[in-house]
Amino acid sequence: MDILKAQILKNKIPQHIAIIMDGNGRWAKLKNKPRVYGHKNGVNSVREAIESCGELGIKYLTLYAFSTENWNRPKLEVKTLMSLLVSSLKKELKTLQKNNIKLRTIGNLNDLPKSVQKELIEVIEKTKNNTALNLTLALSYGSRDEIVNVIRNISKKVVNNDLAIEEINENIINNHLYTFSLPDVDYLIRTSGEKRISNFLLWQIAYAEMYFTDTLWPDFKKENLFNAILEYQNRERRFGKTSEQIEKINE
Repeated sequence: MDILKAQILKNKIPQHIAIIMDGNGRWAKLKNKPRVYGHKNGVNSVREAIESCGELGIKYLTLYAFSTENWNRPKLEVKTLMSLLVSSLKKELKTLQKNNIKLRTIGNLNDLPKSVQKELIEVIEKTKNNTALNLTLALSYGSRDEIVNVIRNISKKVVNNDLAIEEINENIINNHLYTFSLPDVDYLIRTSGEKRISNFLLWQIAYAEMYFTDTLWPDFKKENLFNAILEYQNRERRFGKTSEQIEKINE
């Protein structure tokens, strides 16, 4: 593990990593267990991902914890996920404080049970001054829903003459996103072998590198994240430019 970590170049660390944590249900099915068993074990991988990012000095980690579409899952599974979220927040608060981690959330949080909202508000408030890793949980989140919300809010400002149509640009849109205080995503990771975005941060990943692995989320450990970072460091990010232009910029 230490040998693998030592290969990572400190000057090429992605600033913002986003992870689609997929495969809990399939992992449980392979073990002849109910889906909720996979979700419970997936919490350990969340902890390892957070620890790994902290060790590498990554500033922003966004985890796709619960999508707007996930409300359509069986009621028992949704109830278990919400209970698991509350218990995890209570259990991990001391660890967040100890490691100087700031928690925030994005999504339509009013859809969440009151008990979840209460726990989230408490942990967010207690960690608001932490400065190491910015941990964002996407809860009841859907990127299309986010974009619709942006359009509505900007439209209201135009109607009220608080904003001219000609003033609308990328910065204006960015400032109305749930992620307005976060930088764009540098690296999107999805586990479980699926190769799709699933309505996650569509605007924010415009120039993100993407990494898809067959590893199911409960099996995704520090070693897996370190390998993903090494893969990232072997890529050339051009942002629409040519390789020659990038070379000149880096000279």
